[in-house]
Amino acid sequence: MCGRYTLSAPDPGTLRSRFGLGETVAVERRYNIAAGDEVLSVVAGDHGAAATRLRWGLVPHWAADRPSVGPSMINARAETVCNKAVFRSAFERRRCLIIADGFYEWRRLEEHGARAPKQAYWITRADHAPFAFAGLWATARTPQGEALRTCAIVTTAANPKLEAIHDRMPVILDAEAEGAWLDAASGTDELRALLRALPDDAIALRAVGSTVNDARYDGPGCLEPPRPAAIAAPPPRLF
Repeated sequence: MCGRYTLSAPDPGTLRSRFGLGETVAVERRYNIAAGDEVLSVVAGDHGAAATRLRWGLVPHWAADRPSVGPSMINARAETVCNKAVFRSAFERRRCLIIADGFYEWRRLEEHGARAPKQAYWITRADHAPFAFAGLWATARTPQGEALRTCAIVTTAANPKLEAIHDRMPVILDAEAEGAWLDAASGTDELRALLRALPDDAIALRAVGSTVNDARYDGPGCLEPPRPAAIAAPPPRLF
């Protein structure tokens, strides 16, 4: 967690206005963003915040010759982000906003036994507005001399509404906290205070069908409701 998310509903104009994206970065609707994808982000620069694209799955500068580590580094735990070696430098100096409007989580259907299927849920803000995950980013130089810019999403303990589905959830920043998250002058205590779960009444969730399970599919079908369970036919009468 968080392993997939969306940027499905807002039109480009809404997102450009909400996050000050400008016109230099393409904005497209996404329904099934997965590890290794290029994701819409905002980073702090010398001339203020700037929109960019980062590859989801953080590769620290000292692992530039091992880009395959990225998929295992899509998330950073809020509880250890400031002291774990792979994330510490990014937490101190390279924080970012990762723009989204929802994320997915899966719950195993325990009543079906040990090999039970999982039910997917789509989780959004209750007001369905776009938002920003708290993110970290890094730049590494590959052996071929190319700059590899990657990111991770910070997660925290799930709120009570979600913990029955999963014990973790991504940190969704309040709009008024986004500037502080990007600000190089923000102190460790101030930053850690931002890494909390949204309250129950600030989120909404609904079940979706199994289409989202295929990370290769990135269409609106991911958000369709699950099909009704097949109704078993009654046994034939023998007499």
